[in-house]
Amino acid sequence: MRIATFNVNGIVSRLPQLLAWLERESPDVVCLQELKAEDRRFPKAAIRAAGYGAIHHGQRSWNGVAILARGTAPEEIRRGLPGDPADDQSRYLEAMVGGIHIACLYLPNGNPQPGPKFDYKLAWFARLIRHAKKLHESGTPVVLAGDFNVVPTDLDIYDPTSWKKDALLQPESRAAYGRLLRQGWIDSLRALHPGEAIFTFWDYFRNHWDRNAGLRIDHLLLNATLAPRLIDANVDRWVRGAPHASDHAPVWIELGKKNAKRATKARTIGTLGKKSALPAKLKPVLATLVDRPPGNAKDWIFEIKFDGYRLLARVDAKVVRLFTRNGHDWTSKLPHLSRAIRALKLKPGWFDGEIVMPDDSRKSGASFQSLQNAFDSERTSSIVYYLFDLPYYAGRDLTQVPLHERRALLKSLLHQARDPVRFSEAFDAEPKDLVASACQLGLEGIIGKRAASTYNSRRSPDWIKLKCSNRQEFVIGGWTDPKGGRAGLGALLVGVHDKQGKLKYAGKVGTGFDDKMLLGLRRKLEAIATPRSPFTSRTADARSAHWVKPTLLAEVVFSEWTQDGHLRHPVFQSLRTDKPATGIIREQPVAPLGPDVEESHAGLPARLRVTHPDRVIDPSSDITKIDLIRYYARAGTLMMEHLAKRPVSLVRAPRGITGQLFFQKHLESGEMEGVEKLDPALDRDHVALLAIAKPLGLLSAAQMNVVEFHTWNATSNAIDKPDRMTFDLDPGEGVRWNAMQEGAELMQSFLRQLGLTGFLKTSGGKGLHVVTPIRRQHDWDTVKDFSKAIVQHMAQVLPNQFVAKSGPQNRVGRIFIDYLRNGFGATTACAWSARARPGMGVSVPIAWQELRTIKSGAHWSVRNVDDRLLIGNKPWSGYAKHSVSIGPVMKKLRFKPT
Repeated sequence: MRIATFNVNGIVSRLPQLLAWLERESPDVVCLQELKAEDRRFPKAAIRAAGYGAIHHGQRSWNGVAILARGTAPEEIRRGLPGDPADDQSRYLEAMVGGIHIACLYLPNGNPQPGPKFDYKLAWFARLIRHAKKLHESGTPVVLAGDFNVVPTDLDIYDPTSWKKDALLQPESRAAYGRLLRQGWIDSLRALHPGEAIFTFWDYFRNHWDRNAGLRIDHLLLNATLAPRLIDANVDRWVRGAPHASDHAPVWIELGKKNAKRATKARTIGTLGKKSALPAKLKPVLATLVDRPPGNAKDWIFEIKFDGYRLLARVDAKVVRLFTRNGHDWTSKLPHLSRAIRALKLKPGWFDGEIVMPDDSRKSGASFQSLQNAFDSERTSSIVYYLFDLPYYAGRDLTQVPLHERRALLKSLLHQARDPVRFSEAFDAEPKDLVASACQLGLEGIIGKRAASTYNSRRSPDWIKLKCSNRQEFVIGGWTDPKGGRAGLGALLVGVHDKQGKLKYAGKVGTGFDDKMLLGLRRKLEAIATPRSPFTSRTADARSAHWVKPTLLAEVVFSEWTQDGHLRHPVFQSLRTDKPATGIIREQPVAPLGPDVEESHAGLPARLRVTHPDRVIDPSSDITKIDLIRYYARAGTLMMEHLAKRPVSLVRAPRGITGQLFFQKHLESGEMEGVEKLDPALDRDHVALLAIAKPLGLLSAAQMNVVEFHTWNATSNAIDKPDRMTFDLDPGEGVRWNAMQEGAELMQSFLRQLGLTGFLKTSGGKGLHVVTPIRRQHDWDTVKDFSKAIVQHMAQVLPNQFVAKSGPQNRVGRIFIDYLRNGFGATTACAWSARARPGMGVSVPIAWQELRTIKSGAHWSVRNVDDRLLIGNKPWSGYAKHSVSIGPVMKKLRFKPT
């Protein structure tokens, strides 16, 4: 079957060209757009005479769609895109033809942008994405065909610079198209022509057709049910060259019987992800321990939880390097794996997997202890490498591509692989049955991964682990002497870190060893012996124990935790060397992602209802509402140190950061749990200000489309006396980042000369913030005027670098130091607040010695800040101790308050 889409650009005026094409090419199904004719003017007789049945939805002006079928009448299913009953534009038709669900669409153009037409385009696109998800999951073969009015990538246009302001190329348009593809749709034309500049539209102006200055905006997308039947796809260019032609050419696909090989090719060579250089380092996604299988198991992929080491393979040309999850290079330890991967002749990429040692003595066929023994004896040639993910490949960043697509590509690349490299297969069964079988076979458990999940280098609720028993790593802090005839040692003293990073004692582990293990462990422990206990809590056998530096890890199986935080019935399994001791905490299972994504999210309070979680807030990074809420859930405790008791203003983005933003400092209507109203007397307008009372307030606010949190320079219990000064270093046009770094260092130096201490943080945008703690002794006007005097002094001494006057014309090539943040009611973005700017940078506290390593004021973003959360507020330790009276400082600057 051949299915085509064609923007005819006026079916009445271009009927001869349409009929000539139908006669010559004889497509089986045709989707037409831009009919420019009411239904009564649709040329039914001529279409019927050409051998085609038709359904149509016409309209005057620029709209109108139709579906034609050769030798039969399309069976209409839907007329109009659902989601907005008030939308009366004729842009969408659905019909069944030959067992295939045909959706014909004419997506709004959106020009001029910005404006109401572009807003309508994005709203229409959002409705299409919601409806397309249902179509894709229907199990019926579906094709979305039509004029999408989107140029997906720069490969799809002759010169993007000439069209950069056009709605067809805007980041929001491209991001929406990307979201559609990530549902699992295959862009058929691009899938079969991956590197070709192939076009479907040529403007009438400036000889675009003669110069082949075209665009690709007409697409046929196939769902996973239909994709295996894709045989061919192309463009009938000759139609565009005919007299009085449409500015579009017909695009067609050829479908045959189900062909697994062709489906694999479509996935393999499709334009997944985005172009990217291969990063030098990569941190893996980590799974979250859960207490039960997810309720919506059909949306998950389940694999064996291997009893081994996590290993990442970096392939670049003929060089293959193998890295542990902590970035240690193990290539020299596993030369047979390096050779096996190199023999596959893969393109550059990062491959994620787990190494195991087969053990025929176990039902499960693999043993962590035998793997450890292989390394100890340097006999590693039997180790097998199971690969399960592919975050980068062939110059493409696939981290934001759905997991099921990454795995399909990975499987196609490994179809000729032999031992010791294998693909980690998924199991099609109920997760509860899989867990039962895994436990019966002696496996550690199973891993579940949300099929649509992205690859984020952090512990993710979209990757879960279900264990057969309580098993985790513990930090070894000491040992006891053996008793009786036992050799080596009596028991290991182990612990875990609490939230403050302190090592807490968790109990003794005295079983699970053989004599060889006991003697080997004793030698390793004696090598790291230390006179003091590393534990911060009370320890058993403290008087007779031998202490060690807390660097070694023991993997332990145990029955349960006692009420006082100790292990019951612990059994030693092995030493672990692939994880950092500092990251070992007590693993506590959480509830998995619930069946209703709008009501339940792992890691979030159960009572928090998140509406429209998949709404994209930032089209440039595809960050969604739930991404932001989850970020604030992770950063909430750190952020509360900066929010505590301070009035806060909120920046809301109901339509995302590209829409209109609203600044709110009063709770005008509704309630946000965790956000409290302050005494109205605190504000000079006698209206209640806001404060974040607890971390839940951040999540409640983000649910109400709040992106940014801005704080005052005073706390609510002393609102008239500021306790800090804030200097916002804002670069003017032409100021390079190294000049910003130098400017901040000069600011720090001058503050030191005055006897003040400046604490530094990124702004999350273009600049830097320097915050100086002061004692609550002066009113707002005095503090503001003094901060102005500081800035004016710096601008006078270094006029080529700094300016004290606002306005873009004043700061060209110079840094404006904004002292106006120090007035009553003025605010500054709080530390750890996300910013409503493309990329969604985060304001992060940093140490002065780190400044030269930072690449911009948005060095960290919602996407990459997770590792920084582990460092937290440590760069600002001692902040309160550096609070000083500014009275003596004023005298140094010869400043006299008015």
